[in-house]
Amino acid sequence: MKNPFEKNWTNYNNGVPLDDEEVSRLISVVPSGAQYRLSQRPFYLFVHFGMNTATGREWGSGTEKCEDFTIKKVKPKQWVKCAKEAGASGIILTCKHHDGFCLWPSQCTDFSVKNTDYGKDIVKLVSDACRSAGLDFGVYLSPWDMHEKTYGTRAYDDYFCNQLTELLCNYGEISEVWFDGAKGANARAFDYDWQRYYKLVRDLQPQANIAVCGPDIRWVGNEGGKTRESEYSVVPKYLQDAEIIAHSSQRSEADAGAMKKLTSKDEDLGSRAVLQNEGELCWYPAEVDVSIRDDWFWSKNGNNTVKNAKKLFELYLNSVGNNCTLLLNVPPTDKGVFHRKDAKALKKLGKRIDALYSKPVIVEKLDALDKRDEYVDFNFDSQKKLRYAVLSENILLSQRVEAFDIYLKKENGKFTKAYSGTVIGSKKIAPLGGKKCIGARLVIRQSRSTPVIAEIGFYE
Repeated sequence: MKNPFEKNWTNYNNGVPLDDEEVSRLISVVPSGAQYRLSQRPFYLFVHFGMNTATGREWGSGTEKCEDFTIKKVKPKQWVKCAKEAGASGIILTCKHHDGFCLWPSQCTDFSVKNTDYGKDIVKLVSDACRSAGLDFGVYLSPWDMHEKTYGTRAYDDYFCNQLTELLCNYGEISEVWFDGAKGANARAFDYDWQRYYKLVRDLQPQANIAVCGPDIRWVGNEGGKTRESEYSVVPKYLQDAEIIAHSSQRSEADAGAMKKLTSKDEDLGSRAVLQNEGELCWYPAEVDVSIRDDWFWSKNGNNTVKNAKKLFELYLNSVGNNCTLLLNVPPTDKGVFHRKDAKALKKLGKRIDALYSKPVIVEKLDALDKRDEYVDFNFDSQKKLRYAVLSENILLSQRVEAFDIYLKKENGKFTKAYSGTVIGSKKIAPLGGKKCIGARLVIRQSRSTPVIAEIGFYE
């Protein structure tokens, strides 16, 4: 009978080089300090709130006026409470969406909350609430602006940078700056000065990650929560090209449905075959942005589209559990709070995440494997019903594992394969189906040089 453990990374490596010049090049690509911190806090909330909340739209028209912002109450402390109950580590607020309305008293325009009956600085209220609760705070600033008259001219770059400076200087530490690539089909043709925007962020908030149309966090490519089978963090540098990203983004409100239907399963961004022909590489992890509702902004009609905790947990497993971060949008109502249905789903999601880690059988830190370690065995003190294995690489030494298997040891001493995976990266959550066993075996089939497993845990 064929020995399933005979061929592994130490003696075969699936027939590809374990250590050569190309492998050394691949594993030389590592995360920045900010990117690494992000990997340790991989689940956070998006909060779409603003003029569209008052008008009941997804995209503005460009004709709105300050008096159209009819919201009287905003309660960020409730948002923060719900975020913490869900297990989220932070909030990113849509400080200015495509309609150009600013949720802070910007000195660059009259089209802001300062000229509404509400009048208060909503960005400050949210940032203060996050800090008080120990949550990260990030800002979304739409480059496309339907309202600003200078849009489409080089003067707009000054306008945009002045607004960006206000957000980066007046609200404490910013964890993430989110630049949207969406731009209406009828918008004036205009190439944003991305490099100027990036430099401003680096100068004013050097610890912040710049997301999506930015060099630090990669858009997964859809808004349906779908990820690739192998979600690599080491990818070709050209993927950072913001204009390419923007071209793939929405061109109209109606495109939102299509964004949810797209799949990335067949896309290969980081295999050896892809990277061998690429000169420049970068560390560019994927972020999954998805809304708890069918829409991004709240509307009464959307109250029946709230995803339940089971669906949200599936999104968590498919994103955080697949070497991505999860940015879950939860839009407040026109009463300034998360709707009770959203709040209930978030609380139940948090309980499911807690339950995943609540019954550890074994959790071990492994570090670099020895070439004598053809496989790694884990023996339990009694028979267990394993639900999940959670693996993490030490990504400070790059992303190395390309294929692995998990076997479960039965009471008769025989092993059965329970899971086959490809990449691991910052985190891989492998479902094991509640199978009974007295031990487990990790077999690395393929790696870029020596595998470095930061931690592996088995959970009932």
